[in-house]
Amino acid sequence: MIRSPESLRFFVSCAPGLEMILAQELKALNLTILEPEPATAASKNRVLPDDPGGWLLSGSLEDVYRSNLYLRTASRVSVRLGEFYAAAFSELRKKASRLEWERYLSPGQPVHLSVTCHKSRLYHSDAVAERVVGAINDRFSNSKKETQPSKNGQLVLVRLVNDLCTISIDSSGALLHKRGYRLESTKAPLRETLAAALLLLSGWSGEMTLIDPFCGSGTIPIEAALLARNIPPGVARDFAFMHWPGFVPHEWERVLHSARDGIIRQDSHIFGYDRDQGAVQSAISNASRAGLNEVIHFQRQSISELSPPRSNPGWLITNPPYGVRISGSKDLRNLYARFGNLLTTAFSQWQAGILCYDKKLTANLGLPPQQASYHFTNGGLPVDFNVFAF
Repeated sequence: MIRSPESLRFFVSCAPGLEMILAQELKALNLTILEPEPATAASKNRVLPDDPGGWLLSGSLEDVYRSNLYLRTASRVSVRLGEFYAAAFSELRKKASRLEWERYLSPGQPVHLSVTCHKSRLYHSDAVAERVVGAINDRFSNSKKETQPSKNGQLVLVRLVNDLCTISIDSSGALLHKRGYRLESTKAPLRETLAAALLLLSGWSGEMTLIDPFCGSGTIPIEAALLARNIPPGVARDFAFMHWPGFVPHEWERVLHSARDGIIRQDSHIFGYDRDQGAVQSAISNASRAGLNEVIHFQRQSISELSPPRSNPGWLITNPPYGVRISGSKDLRNLYARFGNLLTTAFSQWQAGILCYDKKLTANLGLPPQQASYHFTNGGLPVDFNVFAF
């Protein structure tokens, strides 16, 4: 069934483990959640190993615009073009050609097909992609221009599970963690969407002091400053939907104008430290591109020199180094022990959120039992985000 532009179904995907915090963001935007994808209830129940988590929604084209602009923990927003059963290639091409491709593609516009097949009679992804491209050309048969596959074309997502074919159009373009500011990065950078999730889950608010003592290229402090000032993460980038035939520029301008009106001009107490001067310079450059170079204080400083700023107790939220991110010969237990001792002495009455891969390293912090613990993947590794109070 194809819905009208006023009643779209669209899927907002996220990294595994971020489903619940993404749902909170969706509700804050007053978006209508229909249901989670069957695979998102728990990662062990995912239909395919690489399935994203996420939520299926119903809304307008403007809701698609707002989702791309505002969501801090989402990876992609894709509009459902249609669903149908297909057990033969001829059936696939015929039914796919009935979809309203003209809403999202111009005749001859290149497309990039991403196909996944699972427990279906049509299991050859390249052959499925070929039939879908043929279906698009069938739809535009009156045009002399022919659609061709291209890695730089409009992304079309095709999914076959138990012979049910779901075809979606990507509205985001570059994945949503690519805000546009991080052109310089350090070793093993933290993805922007995960950094935002840590901040949202911790309970930190923009009025409170925040320190990242292992700031690297500055992702956590920059995401904190965006959050503190209510700056939408997508305010400075382009999206795939801007190139759709059905794109409505004045609606997008209205959404963007409303977002800019909501930006808060207030002082923030956000600090990023790192012992590596190159990392600090990268962080400063990234913050400058985000327009936040005067909002965040970055400085080269080791853990042994760290002390609380002259302000009320706040938060330390950080992604410290762990074994697989650095030379395997370097023992980090002493670093973690010193960091934990510093937290319980100099940072009494503060709170901390610490992302770590190795539970043994976390134990070396010597901190009281965590108040909360969350589980994610970072760079393909399972990691824990533990929240402490001293």
